[in-house]
Amino acid sequence: MLFVRPARLSDLDAIAHMARTAQPVLHSLPHDRAALEARIALSEDSFRADVDFPGEEFYLFVLEDSATGKLVGTSSIVAAAGYAEPFYAFRNDALIHASRELHVNRKIHALTMSHELTGKSRLAGFYIDPALRGDAAAHLMSRARMMYVAMNRRRFTPEVFSLLLGVTDDAGVSPFWEAVGRKFFGRDFKDIEMASGGRSRTFIAEVMPAYPIYVPLLPEDAQRVLGEPDPSTLLAYEIHLEEGFETDRYVDIFDAGPVLTAQVDRTASVAGNQTRTVRESANAVDGSAWLVASQQGGEFRCALATLPATPLNVSHRGAHAVPLDAPLDAATRAALNVQDGEAVRCAPLYRPDEDGQDNEDASMGEAQ
Repeated sequence: MLFVRPARLSDLDAIAHMARTAQPVLHSLPHDRAALEARIALSEDSFRADVDFPGEEFYLFVLEDSATGKLVGTSSIVAAAGYAEPFYAFRNDALIHASRELHVNRKIHALTMSHELTGKSRLAGFYIDPALRGDAAAHLMSRARMMYVAMNRRRFTPEVFSLLLGVTDDAGVSPFWEAVGRKFFGRDFKDIEMASGGRSRTFIAEVMPAYPIYVPLLPEDAQRVLGEPDPSTLLAYEIHLEEGFETDRYVDIFDAGPVLTAQVDRTASVAGNQTRTVRESANAVDGSAWLVASQQGGEFRCALATLPATPLNVSHRGAHAVPLDAPLDAATRAALNVQDGEAVRCAPLYRPDEDGQDNEDASMGEAQ
């Protein structure tokens, strides 16, 4: 069984391997072993810390196969993007150029350097082992982060965002970078991607243009990729939409990839979150897929389980039934480190359609 838990220093070798081999590159996980070890230590300290408001905390999660102990995925949350240095993105503005004499009134899009996302919580570092089949593992690895946010609201801001990889060709060349970034940096896209360390470096403000870039002046191939996710990230893109993220007016400063934002209260993992009581179950349960999370002993765990649409026990408040039970088999209870009678937090894996049925077809496709 696959389950999500916080990373530990004992995971260093496995995480270092994922950091080296991940495609696209994981900017939140440095390739240098000593730096990566410090990053994991920061994550451990962040999970243990008593936090009243978001700051420099960094939360690193891993996806583990309980049968083998192998780590097959990773993802992270930055409590406050740009905590030490501003987080930069391009803001897509619409400027009006008008002349009464010429009867001209044109709306022109322009990209302006902005650090307005600084201080907001950010989802980052999503990676899944390519050998895993199906989309369930990707949904679990990505959305477990929002389950942790739902259970620890004080640690994060009311609005969260995620930056997805923009369009690149088979050689890793970004049309937008060639049209804009290279003109100012004079270096390859991959070099600056690694050096940027998550878009929070002062050299970005020092080198990138301080004045608006008029979109119509860019080459057509650069204009076409504005706000478009790379095909390799379509699964992650769709998972974010399923969670409740929306495209915003910001794009990445290097490859023009989309910035997705969400109000935490409106996300599926928070709006649909409910507390249930664990019940031992030896048999398969008819129902639908749910994210089930626990925080027993202070350690967060999250896994997928099938829960009944009509729970075994319900209490009634007027005409509404409130589900109470979460029948879980032994493997799931062990993965979550819970026992019969303990409380878990649950959220539907898929948003229900208007007819009440789970919309699984809508969930196909991140890379950060």
